[in-house]
Amino acid sequence: MVRFGLTVVRHGETRYNKDKILQGQGVDEPLSATGFRQADAAGLFLSNVKFTHVFSSDLLRAKQTAATILGKNKFCKDLEIKCDARLRERKYGVAEGRPLTDLKAMAKAAGEQCPSFTPSGGETLDEVRERAKDFFEFLCQLAVELEQKGQDMHGAASGSSGTSAEQFVFPWTNHCSEAELSSDNGGVSKILDANILVVSHGAYMRNWIGYFVSDLNCTLPTNLTKSQLSSVSPNTGVSHFIIKLENGNLLKPEITCVCLNQDSHLVDVGAECVAPKVF
Repeated sequence: MVRFGLTVVRHGETRYNKDKILQGQGVDEPLSATGFRQADAAGLFLSNVKFTHVFSSDLLRAKQTAATILGKNKFCKDLEIKCDARLRERKYGVAEGRPLTDLKAMAKAAGEQCPSFTPSGGETLDEVRERAKDFFEFLCQLAVELEQKGQDMHGAASGSSGTSAEQFVFPWTNHCSEAELSSDNGGVSKILDANILVVSHGAYMRNWIGYFVSDLNCTLPTNLTKSQLSSVSPNTGVSHFIIKLENGNLLKPEITCVCLNQDSHLVDVGAECVAPKVF
């Protein structure tokens, strides 16, 4: 069986986030001072997690967040950050660089509602989901290849890549019920073939998680509400998943959400942690 950890983090705050202006793909803003503090806090929160791979959107706010998180890590400061355009934020076309209220007004004028409304030149939710699906399938293939390589190196009898479970120290044990962390549905007691960090964007992440839940029947934390599931992650919110592929079957991944949009590390940062749901 192939097992890998997936940690997904939203980028830190930019001045456009603070002013509630849509960035999408066309506005490539750097992190604000607050955004860097948030990324520092997320890096400390994840500092004991030994990642094997790091992927980031190729937009500046995500790349800066990924680099800051890695800079705080005790094990993988020198790990290469691989940028991937499939992790970009949803494209908002003519609404990019304009206030969020303008997008709401456009939707209302078209007789639609956000987030399903697509402004001219923007991406539909289905198009965003297709990007997320393609990237996730790429991650699954990567994990399968690593597991196979591990078997070749250590002998088929080992049944794993030889990656020790002790290498992966997870910070979420204080934030999740025991059920989410039990050995039965993917806690930290079993061996992982890879432990992947992804830094992306709010609307994209919500769509990706929606794909996990609706299409792949992801198991969610027992205390998660519908409101939390539909909300956009706060800046540097952390979500963690364990993915199992029985016999390396890419078509039927078994996904367990350990935590969703975790933001306890932001308590002392002083930034607004609540994100609007509309994106």
